[in-house]
Amino acid sequence: MLYHFDAFELDADQVELRRSGVVIPVERQVFAVLRLLVENRDRMVSREEVVEKVWNGRFISDAAISSRIKSARRILGDDGKAQRFIRTLHGQGFRFVAEVRTRAPQPAPVPARTKEGPAEPSDLSEPGRPSIAILPFRLAGASALHPAIGEAIAHDLITALARLRWLFVIARGSSFRLPAQGCDAARIGQVLNVRYALSGFIEAFASRVTISVELTETRTGGVLWGDRLCGGIDDIHDLRARIAASIVAALEIRVPLNEAARASLAVPNSLDAWSAYHLGLRHLYRFNRDDNATAAGLFERAVALEPGFARANAGLSATHFQSAFLRYSDDPDRDAGAARLFAERSVELDPLDPFANVTLGRAFWLTGDVDRSLPWLDRSTQLSPSYAHGFYARAWADMVCERDRDGSENVETAIALSPLDPFLYAMLATRALTCLMHGDTGQAASWADRAARSPGAHVMIALIAVIAHTLNADPERAAIWAADVRRRRGAVSQAHFFASFPFREGDLRRRIARALTDSGIH
Repeated sequence: MLYHFDAFELDADQVELRRSGVVIPVERQVFAVLRLLVENRDRMVSREEVVEKVWNGRFISDAAISSRIKSARRILGDDGKAQRFIRTLHGQGFRFVAEVRTRAPQPAPVPARTKEGPAEPSDLSEPGRPSIAILPFRLAGASALHPAIGEAIAHDLITALARLRWLFVIARGSSFRLPAQGCDAARIGQVLNVRYALSGFIEAFASRVTISVELTETRTGGVLWGDRLCGGIDDIHDLRARIAASIVAALEIRVPLNEAARASLAVPNSLDAWSAYHLGLRHLYRFNRDDNATAAGLFERAVALEPGFARANAGLSATHFQSAFLRYSDDPDRDAGAARLFAERSVELDPLDPFANVTLGRAFWLTGDVDRSLPWLDRSTQLSPSYAHGFYARAWADMVCERDRDGSENVETAIALSPLDPFLYAMLATRALTCLMHGDTGQAASWADRAARSPGAHVMIALIAVIAHTLNADPERAAIWAADVRRRRGAVSQAHFFASFPFREGDLRRRIARALTDSGIH
């Protein structure tokens, strides 16, 4: 439905607000509030109804609602005094008071279908947003497997990938119309308008089954990633779960890396919000001051281009978190506040994004309030059961609280889900500290060495290696890593370490402090 008022046109079907035919950028929630008021212009809309319809009943402060109303008025050229379009009924709600005319939109022409396949679709994905089609897996070999098993596995993957939020996944109703065999990557990209295609092959002979998967970039036809799992036919459901977890974890790494590579070839002024975001990730995960600043600039660009971009706000939170955690600036308290602010903004924009939830959880670490982080970290893995960073972050939180619970299992799950993760060094270091918690200094030293030698490992990880080798009574190895710490950072103190790792007062903290003192770090 089209709603006309003054010089404006609100297109409910296209989710657009136009002024004199020109589209006006509007944040998603601001548009939702405006649409709710326009569609119910014959009555007052209470604050409770706004929360129920726009935020699905979540707890939202009055300030958040007022902020959206203020933004809507600013876009319309209105204000709280004139109230030409939106009138506030104090203590009750709001009402749209401008005269509105309505008309139904003209139906779009239906494209003709050819014998080759489905009609060419319009671009349903957001500009620049990575998109993927999952094709039915092909089945070969005589076995007891039902022929529909290939579609069942592909359907499982579509459901799992749809949880990733940052990835546009073509529904099975479209992707399953393409032949599983004989359709090349370029044709898939052309017909479904996607950048990536995932295909699979199931070989079943006697009592054994092998599932192979392949991720292809449709533009180039290049294979970005592949995997292969084997097992007994009786284990087919376990294999389905394992292959889904493997693919989800791989896409979290492979697609952003490929997006960053594509973005780096573009002229800077042509980078759209999604390209800027993915290029920002590349710099964020290099873990140094200069790249962190570059990442922040790219995330800021993404937010400027698309203010409602939840993941770009989460990226900004991550840059401020890194700055506070590693003391890049002279004001870590300011960085901690910014990390919290952008994380809250991200969750507000998209409460179902696991990355947004993790960034909000981690923001509490910077103020030593680890317990408040736990519900957000748990929520991230509930939203995406293959989200490696969520499992790692929960293990880290339990570790600094000196309680294992499922910490060891969670960090091992994170490593298994994402063995090439940019945060692998942090996962390995967390595993080392959980070993120290249990008094296994030998294993702790081994894990700490692996962590400190991993790509991206920052100076705090080398300091963990110092601690582990000191407690393992190996002063020579401890001295090697202590020299590395001083070379990279110069003056570093126990206060610096415990500000980044807010261990609670307990046996583990006391042993760590003693190890640092023995290594000459006070």
